[in-house]
Amino acid sequence: MPQGCHAFRPGCDRIADEAAPHDHDHRPDQDLRQRRAVVGQVVLIVGVATPFGFEPHVASLLGLVLVAGFGVGLGALSYALALAVRDQQELFWVVQQTFLFPLMLLSGMLLPLDDAPSWLRVLSAANPLTYLVDAERDLFAGQVGTGAVAGGLVATVVVATVGLAVGVRRIRATT
Repeated sequence: MPQGCHAFRPGCDRIADEAAPHDHDHRPDQDLRQRRAVVGQVVLIVGVATPFGFEPHVASLLGLVLVAGFGVGLGALSYALALAVRDQQELFWVVQQTFLFPLMLLSGMLLPLDDAPSWLRVLSAANPLTYLVDAERDLFAGQVGTGAVAGGLVATVVVATVGLAVGVRRIRATT
């Protein structure tokens, strides 16, 4: 993007679109490099956390599957939003951040909700990410057969199903 150009400056989005790589520029070795980077990050995080008491469990792998499924649903919803507001790119970020940050806060991921007011705990109970976070905590502790894991599995299936349904419908409507 040229110097002095940003998302809110007229004409800059056109320049960015022209400079963006296209599907035919995609190379399989890029995927491999990205996967290696993710695996490297996981190994690094586990390596750093282990001396502080983290014990990897086989159940942790189920946790990664849940996160991946939830991510697919959330990604599909994000894609549908991007297609819906493609003519107003800044609106995408406004809407996405308006929903994602409160979802993270209400999930108990960043701050514990044990001593939160009752109205905040009610909102948290309506948040599917809360169930995924609780499931991840149990799975990374090696506990598989808990209610939290079942709740996380249900939340993941619901978000993935709804996200894919909305995403596929939006893609079909725009093509």
